[in-house]
Amino acid sequence: MGSKELSRDKIIIRTSIIGIIANVFLSSFKAVVGVLSHSIAIVLDAVNNLSDAASSIITIVGTKLAGKPADRKHPFGHGRVEYLTALVIALIVLYAGIASLQESIKKIIDPSKPDYNAAAIVIISVAIVVKIVLGRFVKKTGIKVNSDSLINSGTDALLDSVISATTLIAAVIYLAAGVSLEAYLAAIISLVIIKSGFDMLRETISQLLGQRVDAELARDIKKTVLEFDDVLGVYDLVLHNYGPDTYSGSLHIEIPDSFCADRIDVLNREIAMKVYEKYNVILTAIGVYSMNTKSELASKVKEDVTRIVFTHENVIQIHGFYLDEEKKTIRFDIIISFDETDRQKLWRHIVDDIKEAYPDYTPEVVLDTDFTES
Repeated sequence: MGSKELSRDKIIIRTSIIGIIANVFLSSFKAVVGVLSHSIAIVLDAVNNLSDAASSIITIVGTKLAGKPADRKHPFGHGRVEYLTALVIALIVLYAGIASLQESIKKIIDPSKPDYNAAAIVIISVAIVVKIVLGRFVKKTGIKVNSDSLINSGTDALLDSVISATTLIAAVIYLAAGVSLEAYLAAIISLVIIKSGFDMLRETISQLLGQRVDAELARDIKKTVLEFDDVLGVYDLVLHNYGPDTYSGSLHIEIPDSFCADRIDVLNREIAMKVYEKYNVILTAIGVYSMNTKSELASKVKEDVTRIVFTHENVIQIHGFYLDEEKKTIRFDIIISFDETDRQKLWRHIVDDIKEAYPDYTPEVVLDTDFTES
């Protein structure tokens, strides 16, 4: 594990410890005030703070497990444990919202008069400020180190500040007008928490299933590879995520058909080293497309074939073109948008068009997929 990963883990753990300490203190004070003032909103707020502390503990455990080195059973490491951690936190938030809604409904059906005092108002006010500061700090740190667990925890803390603010509003209204609205306000906030939990859950499950990688990262990697003088094109970048900031992948480069194996080997190694140093991405394979450099006919056929292909809608790209005059083959890859209702049908249509235009040649057309850019 590199120093960058160690630093990231330390930042996540330190931030989580700060969250635990803050939430335990807030929960203790709120619980006492809530019981003494007979306020269900303050008691639920205290329980919610305890769930936040639990989330921070889960984040620490997840970070430790995710930081374990690769082994025989898990050769790509344990980085995806962080996604499971984020999933658990999302479930905790969802459960907290549902439990709060149940308690709020009970209090709406069977209300009890709260007994607010100056101490309660002060503690709620302080809690709002603490939660806003804590939430912004944790979420900002999570974005900085690309930790979904911290981002979820920070978002949850900011939601808690809204809950506390609502409780404060209910207290002021009760003291000023004698009307108790806290159960109704708590129910509304519970619905907000439930929605937030569902949003977190949906995003985390999407990451576990495997999302399209960040388009900017894909473009940057391609741009870096294109900076090598001998590389004429970069295609088919595929990145596999094994935890935040942990990628392995492959790509194709287009090079002149005059290159020999030793020159290609040196070029591939230089590309792999450069991409790893710059982006911490391990290229496990670099495929090769050869470009015609000795045939005038190839250039004309490529131009014509490209025109034919792009007469069809939803074709994104054609690449890897090569005309083999000896074997009488035309080979290239095409990328068809997922907006196309029947990609296979369009692919067959394109192949038929090429056969019709060049009956003496056999088209070898690969239906490719764009894995990186939207």
